[in-house]
Amino acid sequence: MSTIKVIITGATGMVGEGVFLECIQNNNVSEVLLLSRKHYEISHPKVKELLVKDFFSIEQHHELFQNYDACFFCAGISSIGMKEPEYTRITYDTTLHVAKVLSQANSQMTFNYVSGQSTDSSEKGSMMWARVKGKTENDLMKIPFKGVYNFRPGYMHPFNEQKNVKPIFKFFGWFVPKLIPKQTITLSELGTAMINCSRKGYSKKVLEIKDIHAAAL
Repeated sequence: MSTIKVIITGATGMVGEGVFLECIQNNNVSEVLLLSRKHYEISHPKVKELLVKDFFSIEQHHELFQNYDACFFCAGISSIGMKEPEYTRITYDTTLHVAKVLSQANSQMTFNYVSGQSTDSSEKGSMMWARVKGKTENDLMKIPFKGVYNFRPGYMHPFNEQKNVKPIFKFFGWFVPKLIPKQTITLSELGTAMINCSRKGYSKKVLEIKDIHAAAL
């Protein structure tokens, strides 16, 4: 495959913005569609934006989605302070709904999902968020796509020019990669790994930190 056209969710959050910034500077990506509920302020020849009320109302854009080769699903929310039903609706229900709509539009698309380190594939562990993420990964891999890749990053170092960076990352970001280098990736690496998996595939469907490093090469 030559260049690819990608759909990105979550560009107004730190992870999605970092992946987005990698895509607009990466020569292997020819077009980016930001699928968002909120506007992202940027003017770039590669970029288009589709604003929706919520991700449960995207079916009407079925024909538009047919033109894209991959989805980088980076939208997400912290589980802190949330009950399981609410967290499940946002994390599981929303992701699966988007994936099913995109699969129906173009089953030759690749779906790349940002999960999390320590996600529970058994769906039976004690950590609520890990169970929900595990179920999300498992059920995404049942949807007919050209490929589904679940990314489990640890600490993610943002681009210097990012606007959407949590204060804790700004405060600790200068020394965390030095403190735990094997548990750290850059958002540039995450974006590059997603691009490479979409273009060339990867031997695993669940990518831990060492796999993300390898896929980004």
